[in-house]
Amino acid sequence: MAEEAVKMKKQLGLLEGVAIILGIIFGSGIFISPKEVLESTGSVWGALTVWAACGVLATLGALCYAELGTTLAQSGGDYHYINEAYGPLPAFLYLWDANLVFVPSTNAIMSLTFANNILGPLFPNCVIDPLCRKLVAAATICLLTFINAYDVRFTTKVQNVFMFTKIKALVVIIIGGIVWMARGGVENFEDGWAGTKTSVSDWSIAFYSGIFSYSGWNYLNFMTEELKDPFVNLPRAIYVSLPMVTAIYLLANGAYLAVLGPVGVRATEAIAVDFAISALGFLRYIMPVAVAIAIVGGLSVHIMTSSRMCFAGARNGHMPELLAHINVKCYSPLPSLVFLMLISLLMLIPDNLTSLITYCTVVESFFTTLSCSAVLWLRYKRPHIPRPIRVSTWIPVTFVLVSGVLLVVPVLAQGWAVLAGVLMTLAGVPVYYALVASDVKAVRSVATKFTHVCQKLFLSAVEDKDD
Repeated sequence: MAEEAVKMKKQLGLLEGVAIILGIIFGSGIFISPKEVLESTGSVWGALTVWAACGVLATLGALCYAELGTTLAQSGGDYHYINEAYGPLPAFLYLWDANLVFVPSTNAIMSLTFANNILGPLFPNCVIDPLCRKLVAAATICLLTFINAYDVRFTTKVQNVFMFTKIKALVVIIIGGIVWMARGGVENFEDGWAGTKTSVSDWSIAFYSGIFSYSGWNYLNFMTEELKDPFVNLPRAIYVSLPMVTAIYLLANGAYLAVLGPVGVRATEAIAVDFAISALGFLRYIMPVAVAIAIVGGLSVHIMTSSRMCFAGARNGHMPELLAHINVKCYSPLPSLVFLMLISLLMLIPDNLTSLITYCTVVESFFTTLSCSAVLWLRYKRPHIPRPIRVSTWIPVTFVLVSGVLLVVPVLAQGWAVLAGVLMTLAGVPVYYALVASDVKAVRSVATKFTHVCQKLFLSAVEDKDD
């Protein structure tokens, strides 16, 4: 019997595609950002306006990615689109920032949030030692990396369970809020614009907090080559997921504000748990578990999808060759998974990661805007390539213009974050010319020896090419 080719398998259908998008978006953001959005806007209706606007913006971006994902049907997402449209240097800088900053930082933030929600209910009257929290977070990252490396199909099945559990938890919150309001608890909405802030910088921070909660809508594009019938299932997964996310986020935040009120939302450190204590009776004991499941499910999907971006970059020579290898037994990009795991563990060392949210979102939003602008540039540069899906021109134009404004505003509001993002990105330029664009024999020799050692360690091989 002929040996099976060493390559990514098409194992993901529409349900798995929807589960991946919802699994990432319904991560830790909906349990972190409501407080920050409310504090930055100053009012109930201001906060809900931001949540709705971020949902519309994410939907417009996702429609752009539907065209990109079906026109350039390869794994890698933003990296692949930027490379095709603008060339290797911008694509490398995206990989540089993604692998060293916003992917591992997001993994660290989500794992620490998971640890908080697990340890808090277990030791309700104790102060949790920071080292203990970090060890639980590290163990979670390692376990989920192992599961993702072991069996892609099993991982997606588990994520389907996580997705439905998360949706059920949010639906319980929404129903609890509706019942609360039906009994007359609408006083927090009667003068809902009171206290609205007029500072542009405050509203920009609110938008970035909201965008952070919606982040992940583009991650299914990282796995296009593993998606069955991607021309059909990729856009369908997007069309199903984004309206659902926007509606659930609006209703959940409305429930939070109805039950806890602006004062309660500002004071809480665990909004879903405090909501359950106030509105759900005996279900308050279930909510911490449901929140933990939501977060760990989102982390698992994030680990899986981001490793494919790393894999795609290595396949094009923009990352070490080893990261483009596939485990010969599990057909998973094991070296890429391990690499991102190690970087994520390093991100657990600092004591305060929440300050990275604005920085990470600014950097990631820049490259997302660049990717969506590729829709317009590729139509001009390569007008004759087949486009199974062609969105209306106003969609990428609107997304790029709005995102561009949101990128300019933080220069005044969060100058340190913009400066840090610019410096980190520019630091990748000399690395590109020294290690990628040039061909240094000494570097190549060391890299080859290291690759051979790791091939034996990970039982990995180069992907078989299609005939």
